[in-house]
Amino acid sequence: MTEPEKLIVSWDDLDQMVATLADEVGADYDVVLAITRGALVPAGMLAYRLGLRNILVAAVAFYDDTGQPAEQPTFFQFPADPLLHGQRVLVVDEVWDTGTTIAAVVERVEMAGGRPTTAVLHYKPGRSKVELVPDHHVVATNAWVVYPFKHGK
Repeated sequence: MTEPEKLIVSWDDLDQMVATLADEVGADYDVVLAITRGALVPAGMLAYRLGLRNILVAAVAFYDDTGQPAEQPTFFQFPADPLLHGQRVLVVDEVWDTGTTIAAVVERVEMAGGRPTTAVLHYKPGRSKVELVPDHHVVATNAWVVYPFKHGK
């Protein structure tokens, strides 16, 4: 089996991508919702650039530490509905691979009465398995993306 193409992202690359994403999404949001674990760093950086202090976390797992997907996403923690109801929610993840995780998060935000907008750094259109597409993304690729905050991966 051949090794998948890798896209190595440096800290400088990450900073530039977050700046590009911030310019694209604008600051018209009430809250940032970061999907763990991969979005924690970029979501924090993005929130600084957008001047947003209200950052919530959706602890969700779809892939295990070896990159194998589960049957469906597992929610370990999700913000209470009153924190999302009536809010403009910027849902942030680092990579949109199959789209399964972020689609499940969007559905939960909508069920809570929030108005979600999705933003990711890398979008893999050739791997997406959901009808949804990201509202905002910086790079389209099908490569395996290696971020500086994911040491050893």
